[in-house]
Amino acid sequence: MRIEIPRYSERLGALRIHDVQRVIEIDSGSMKSLSEDFHVLRFSVDEIKEVESRMAIILPVKNEKPNILEGVLSAIPHDVLVIIVSNSSRAPIDRYQIEVDTVLHFYRFSRRSFIMIHQKDPAWGLALKKVNYTSILEGDVVRDGKGEGMVLGIILAKALGKEFIGFIDSDNYIPGAVYEYAKIYASAFLASRTPYAMVRIRWPYKTKFVGKGFYFRRRGRVSEITNKYINMLLGRLTHFETDIIKTGNSGDHAMTMRLAEVMEFAEGFAIEPYELIYLIEQFSGLKQTKYEDVISKGVEVFQVEPRNPHVHEERGTEHIKEMILKSLSIIYHSPLCDEELKEQILDELVTRGILKPGEEPPKQRTIPPIAQIDAGKVLETLAEHAESFIATET
Repeated sequence: MRIEIPRYSERLGALRIHDVQRVIEIDSGSMKSLSEDFHVLRFSVDEIKEVESRMAIILPVKNEKPNILEGVLSAIPHDVLVIIVSNSSRAPIDRYQIEVDTVLHFYRFSRRSFIMIHQKDPAWGLALKKVNYTSILEGDVVRDGKGEGMVLGIILAKALGKEFIGFIDSDNYIPGAVYEYAKIYASAFLASRTPYAMVRIRWPYKTKFVGKGFYFRRRGRVSEITNKYINMLLGRLTHFETDIIKTGNSGDHAMTMRLAEVMEFAEGFAIEPYELIYLIEQFSGLKQTKYEDVISKGVEVFQVEPRNPHVHEERGTEHIKEMILKSLSIIYHSPLCDEELKEQILDELVTRGILKPGEEPPKQRTIPPIAQIDAGKVLETLAEHAESFIATET
């Protein structure tokens, strides 16, 4: 793969955020990286495959169409471990069983490694209580929410010794895009100068069918708003206006396990913008942090624009409003957000009819880091007690 070098980066303490880098070639040949490529980062097939063998990609799934799920699975490179955490309905139609049938049918032909489990399996409660990690439980079961499912996937990847983890939304209609994302993840990890790295996909287009043809929309409805307010926050902290953040709601992203272990996450759809806010809060030098090794080695955030357009299920207006509310709530409730910026966020939410005058956005629950979890014990408990747990050779 051949990717542009970062044209511009912003540094806040130990945190370095790179501006968007474009993919030049999805496949740049088999030769190893060439030092004379001054304007691009170039990684060979062998270099990328070596990273893929140490990577897991987590698919959070909820009532996905079988054909779309199979298309996503078909595009993830074979040496990458796939971890499927489903929160699909079990009644009146058992949609999880439909997903299991789809994955097992795909396995018959592909013979690839995967783990699959339902988010509400009671064995999760048993396993997480054993390791004293109960903040995502409601009673004896895991809460609903995309963020919660993603954290469960990270725990499983940690148990299996994976060094890199990626997330890909399971409603992606374009298998070629999924394949490219996985290659981008590996390339960014190869480019990183720190073991604490994150890469976020900036879609070139979000594509929809209009009339008799496709319309390639350059900006997402939610991400444009989230990016604006995260950049406003950064500008107020540094006293320099910026537009560096372009991936505020990127569901397709990845990070090293070293970084994932020290990350705090947020519930539901708040998880993606909260990752950025958490990094700013913890590692920009604006407040004390207990993670001295991270401060010493630094954190890098890559934002990469692929070649494939992004096509996914169109969501309704209420879903869009919910995502905007959760995203702006994350910024509003950050201790780094001043009163003037809070007023601007409230005006945005009221103008869009999401809040009534005088209301405040509800604070989103957070999920603590997994660094101290005995992930192996969690996996052992699930393998023994989980009714929905399926695993092939890992």
